[in-house]
Amino acid sequence: MSLPHLTTTTLQQYSSDNAYARGEDYFRSGAVVSVTQRQQTLQAVVEGNQPTPYRVTIAFDEGGITQAHCTCAYDWGGWCKHIVATLLTCIHQPERVEQRPTVQQLLEPLNLEQTQHLVERLVAEQPELIEWVDRSVSGLVRSGSVDISPNSSQRKTSVDPAPFERQTRAVLRQALREWEYGREDDDIAIEITPLINTGLEFLEQGDAASALAVLEGITEGFAREWPEIDEFCGLMPTDIGLDLDAIWTELFLSADLNEEEVLVWQENLEAWQDYLNSFAMALEALRQGWNYPPLVRVLQGEVTAQRAWPGGAPDWAGDFCQIRLKVLARQERYEEYLRLARAEGQTEQYLTMLAQLGRTEQAISVAQQQMNTMAQAQALAETLRSQNQLPQALDIALEGLQLHADNLYQQFDFAIWTSDLAEGLGNLAAALTARRAAFEIQTSLPDYHKLQELARADWPTLQPQLLAALRDIQGWGIEKAKVDIFLHEGLLAAAIATVAGLDPYYSDVIWQVMDAVLAQKNADRAMLQWVIDKASPCAEAIINKGKAKNYEQAVDWLKRVKVAFLALEKEADWSQYHQNLQQAHHRKRKLMGLMQDNQL
Repeated sequence: MSLPHLTTTTLQQYSSDNAYARGEDYFRSGAVVSVTQRQQTLQAVVEGNQPTPYRVTIAFDEGGITQAHCTCAYDWGGWCKHIVATLLTCIHQPERVEQRPTVQQLLEPLNLEQTQHLVERLVAEQPELIEWVDRSVSGLVRSGSVDISPNSSQRKTSVDPAPFERQTRAVLRQALREWEYGREDDDIAIEITPLINTGLEFLEQGDAASALAVLEGITEGFAREWPEIDEFCGLMPTDIGLDLDAIWTELFLSADLNEEEVLVWQENLEAWQDYLNSFAMALEALRQGWNYPPLVRVLQGEVTAQRAWPGGAPDWAGDFCQIRLKVLARQERYEEYLRLARAEGQTEQYLTMLAQLGRTEQAISVAQQQMNTMAQAQALAETLRSQNQLPQALDIALEGLQLHADNLYQQFDFAIWTSDLAEGLGNLAAALTARRAAFEIQTSLPDYHKLQELARADWPTLQPQLLAALRDIQGWGIEKAKVDIFLHEGLLAAAIATVAGLDPYYSDVIWQVMDAVLAQKNADRAMLQWVIDKASPCAEAIINKGKAKNYEQAVDWLKRVKVAFLALEKEADWSQYHQNLQQAHHRKRKLMGLMQDNQL
């Protein structure tokens, strides 16, 4: 498969200014040691600040890049410099991309004995892989893909809840001590989550009994320690991001419990409720199981409307249904999954499962009748794309952009996703439409450049429309993007209007406009006067407060005042203004020193 369509504008959109600039430096310096393509995956080795090179992995399809990852520690949002350097290599030096076969292609010529020998050699060189091989083979055994005796995969030892209880209690006691000493943050969820994940790993392996034991220990630890925490700060586990009720619900719906076990767990939950949040959902899971008559009728396809709760659904019914769906999917009970999702009105889950099962035409047909939110469209479009149904994914995405969005962030992200997919498929008109929708929600200079790139010959018509829309766009932090674009287009008056009413707190963007005015030859006199009128009060306000640590910022304002006075050929006025400042604040030695150092 050929490399995805890439431009430097795309890279700038998905990386910060600093990451992109550093990525360019890495590319030019030859830090990208190698780039290998194996069908729809790029892998690169990039030298960095550590002795061991970083490894970059990039997945793509015909619509463009779907995922990019680097082994570096960068976590500031967007692509890191190593990813940028790799993609710049693909753009400017595509001949360096080495084409190599996939794992499937490499193994295809081997017989069973050769494959087994290869795996044995790999594990011998990397012993830690034996655990992965073990888990994978166990999974195949449970699914019936490997024919061995039915008892060989059963766990021979039981899990002891006690260690998990002790660890949980230790975490909670430490958190309470830190709160008592005045620390406001807590790491409870961070430290308890790995313990919970141990239980969920057992569950994924089909060992519900061990998972129940792990959660029993964790919950008992909470029940013993939480009353003191509740008395101290009035928190519940859900307040720190731990929903034990949901986890127990999933465990109970995954386990094959007899009547006696159900009663025991019911007693445990009711006792724990005295100390923790309600376990209403988990108790209902114990009561209903999978043999609850209304549920059975739904799963058998006898009920197609929302009647799984004859007496009226509780407020957690949606969460309860989604946990049931998760269990059904894990157990590969797909038809029952679809029937329950449809009966409970879980349109997003219903559509995406149809797509995952390859029933694309049915998914699209249902979507055209029932899809009414952007979230549903996004989930279906992403699933279709993962199934390599890219044109269908784009059609759904374009429809979804017209639907209700939960928030502007979702709308912006989905519009960008849709635009990138459309561009990758060569549908520039659709790409431009989606990108423009994103521009009117949240914009930047790279976004503006991308619109120009997509518009091509239509840019002279589109450009004034975008600039007019830009003047009306409101939102926190939008001023920087507006100024960047207005200055790029030489629209100084529009840039001044953008920052004219801003608080001095936004000094960086105000200075950006002032510096653009001052850099012009024969600058407009009214604009120069604006610099003076805006900058001098800001400087004086800082100086009058007498906070020496802020004097450097006051001097930064004054430097621009001086340049503006001189550009207006009002040197005498500057001298008088400067003299007045010195007379009024001559005792502020740090200020006087800074002014002298900066030739003010």
